[in-house]
Amino acid sequence: MRPVAAPAAKGVMTMAVPTMRSHPAAQTRRVGLIDRFSVVLIAVAATMWASDTYFRAQLVGHLKPAQIVVIEDALISLFLLAFLLRGIPELRRLDRRGWIAIILIAVGPQAVATILFTQSFSYGHYAETFVLQQTQPLIAILLAWLILGERRRPWFWPTAALAIVGVYMVVFAQNLTAPFSDLQHGRLEAGLYALGAAALWASGTVLGRFVLGKLSFTTTTALRFTLALPVLLLIVLVQSGGAAFAHYQSSDALPFLGIALIPGFLALLLYYRALRSTPATLATIAEMAFPVAATFIASAPPPYGFNQPLYLPQFIGTALLIAVIFILNYTKERTPPVIVEEEPAA
Repeated sequence: MRPVAAPAAKGVMTMAVPTMRSHPAAQTRRVGLIDRFSVVLIAVAATMWASDTYFRAQLVGHLKPAQIVVIEDALISLFLLAFLLRGIPELRRLDRRGWIAIILIAVGPQAVATILFTQSFSYGHYAETFVLQQTQPLIAILLAWLILGERRRPWFWPTAALAIVGVYMVVFAQNLTAPFSDLQHGRLEAGLYALGAAALWASGTVLGRFVLGKLSFTTTTALRFTLALPVLLLIVLVQSGGAAFAHYQSSDALPFLGIALIPGFLALLLYYRALRSTPATLATIAEMAFPVAATFIASAPPPYGFNQPLYLPQFIGTALLIAVIFILNYTKERTPPVIVEEEPAA
């Protein structure tokens, strides 16, 4: 991707991300399939996250959310140990801003956001949870503007709006006005938890894009999980005390392995590899494949889903989102964003 900057404008320059500074001709020769289809592959990773629904449903009946997340995180950290050890030379060169960003990713999007989202569901007000999740791309776009200096072209905004409308049609196909009527009943707590999770996940997209300018995608993925593990252990101990690791069953082994491998280890490696060559503003739109895929998984018969019916608006909304993802993937090389950064000190 080639950022555009005003040649002689003071205080404006291209972003210091290695994958974005190459000469166009040279870059064209080196671009592989992952870089060429990075927006689509982020959507594939988000679809893999949705498989979490199948595995987690086998655990939530007898385990608390934090008990599930801490084992999941520990398994993924174990899978990524070799990548972490190989990345030690990178960590020695990582500056203070890079460490702050990766720690924020581990604590916020990885540890706290998952618990906030699960807590929102515990109130039983699903409409508020899902409608406020639609704020995630808006928050990510704002943070990309503030932190990364990404400025999208004018045509991007109606395209992004079309994607949000498509996801809304999928999630609320049965009653498109349900969220607005439910939000009028003063259910503030559930909404605040969902909004907090959306904000943290949005920050994870932007901070991840920032960190990938300093670390490899394998080291970034490994740090996300290993640094989150102490935080999750602390949360479990505070919530459950001496019973923190009680109620686990031998039958939990396969669901935990499934969660750790598919929506965790494989999906996050693919996500961060694709994010390396994708602006955060485009990545956050592609991530909206997650609620769409989760809806279709829920329509599968038990034990794979919940046998929920499908409606025509869901197919229309899915088609809209897929079209937007391919449009963004096609145009990301042809109309890159303007990247604005502060002028370095003289």
